[in-house]
Amino acid sequence: MLVKKFADLTEIVAADSTVLRETLSGLNDQVKCRYSLAHAKLSPGKKSLKHALKTSEVYYIVRGYGKMHINDEVEVVGERDTVYIPPEAVQYIENIGDVDLEFICIVDPAWKLEDEILV
Repeated sequence: MLVKKFADLTEIVAADSTVLRETLSGLNDQVKCRYSLAHAKLSPGKKSLKHALKTSEVYYIVRGYGKMHINDEVEVVGERDTVYIPPEAVQYIENIGDVDLEFICIVDPAWKLEDEILV
C-alpha cells in the first residue's frame, strides 16, 4: 500500500508559477500507472504563466475561483468544477477570488519537464 501524507510532500514553484506538490507519479513512485497527480495553489490575484503540454491535463478545482484560459476560450471555474485541457493547448489560470485557488492536476501520460513549454 502506498500512502503519501500531504504535509510530507515537498512544495515547489513550477515552471508556470503555480505552487505544486506532486502527490503521485507513474514515473517517480513505485506504482503502475500512466498518469501523474499534483496539488496546485495560486494566491489571490496571481495567474499561472502561459504554457502548453504535449500531453492532456485535467484540473479539478478544490477551493476558490479562477478564470481558465485554453487557447482562445475563457471560462470562470470554481469549487468542484473539472476542466479538460487537450494536448498542446495554450493554457493558464488566474485566481479571481479572495482565497487561495487550489486545484488537482492530472497529467496523462505522467508529467515530464520536457513535455512542458512556456509560451
